Amino acid sequence: VLVPRLGVALFINAFNFPSWGLWEKAAPALLSGVPVIVKPATSTAWLTHQMVKDVVDAKIFPPGALSIVCGSSAGLLDALAPFDVVSFTGSADTAEKIRMHPAVAKHSVRVNIEADSVNSALLMPDAVPGSEAFDLLIKEAAREMTQKSGQKCTAIRRIFVPRAHYNAAAEALSARLAKTTVGNPRNETVRMGALVNREQFTTVTHGIVQLQAHIATLFDGRKTALIDADPAVACCVGPVLLGTENPESVSIVHEVEVFGPVATLMAYETPDRATALIRRGEGSLVCSVFGADNTTLAAAAIDLASSHGRIHVISPEVGAQHTGHGNVMPQSLHGGPGRAGGGEELGGLRALHFYHQRSAIQASSNILEKLTA
Repeated sequence: VLVPRLGVALFINAFNFPSWGLWEKAAPALLSGVPVIVKPATSTAWLTHQMVKDVVDAKIFPPGALSIVCGSSAGLLDALAPFDVVSFTGSADTAEKIRMHPAVAKHSVRVNIEADSVNSALLMPDAVPGSEAFDLLIKEAAREMTQKSGQKCTAIRRIFVPRAHYNAAAEALSARLAKTTVGNPRNETVRMGALVNREQFTTVTHGIVQLQAHIATLFDGRKTALIDADPAVACCVGPVLLGTENPESVSIVHEVEVFGPVATLMAYETPDRATALIRRGEGSLVCSVFGADNTTLAAAAIDLASSHGRIHVISPEVGAQHTGHGNVMPQSLHGGPGRAGGGEELGGLRALHFYHQRSAIQASSNILEKLTA
């Protein structure tokens, strides 16, 4: 049988998940009858707080079913008990601290982690420049770099293309990024807004410099003036495309994630080498594969599945219909192995299982009939 856990569900969320990070987790928890405590990241906690207040004021749930803690998290993990569960979305460093917390270790608290990862896009050899599959890669890579200013755990950070297509891909992607207007999103001509705060602006800028020390800069949107925004106080960063034709010899591009509108274009020799390079990310949430040959696409999907939570295969036949590299549907899977945290979110019944205890009941046939009536 599956019965609801007797404790609480504690959600600790990253700054880029003030809404979705709460409600996609709260839905299966509350359906399971498990009360929720959410600890949003401080920088965007005001939005989570307002939404929780709206729900509490609406008296949709019994008192205590939904609570929020803003500000410092001191002592929050200390209160965890054996039947509680923790769902964390954020950095791999913080995830490690949660797993090693004395209360978690002592009480074997059930923990689900969805951490940052260096996600990839792979262009298959048959997708030559000018083909529909090639154009689909360029469009999706640019969208993933600029949507939410690149502040998504699923955003494409590494773009792998055949060596013969490297220059064409660099030119096409740079041209598309050049059309991205950056500044005040209240201005109708702006297509990409700011990072979450000035601290993140500094972090992203430092990360770009860190990568630039090892690889080339193919396009730097920071050189373009901001629209309706003062660069001295704004948190805007134009899209930056970096690149290397020798990704095997540059470890940093597979290890460092710059959490903003930044990605690195990389050349590969053979599909097998591309797969090996993608795996150097040590586990990711999602990888998108672009091509037109169904046989090679299917083989690539299976080959990459062991190191990813989700493989998004995009061929011309679904070019106008696919959900997007970063758009996880409820019946799909959001999570991944290794660096990505080893957990999963969403997933229908799988999401409900996290908030239930699985128990086997042995009894006489008469008792079992009562249980299954």
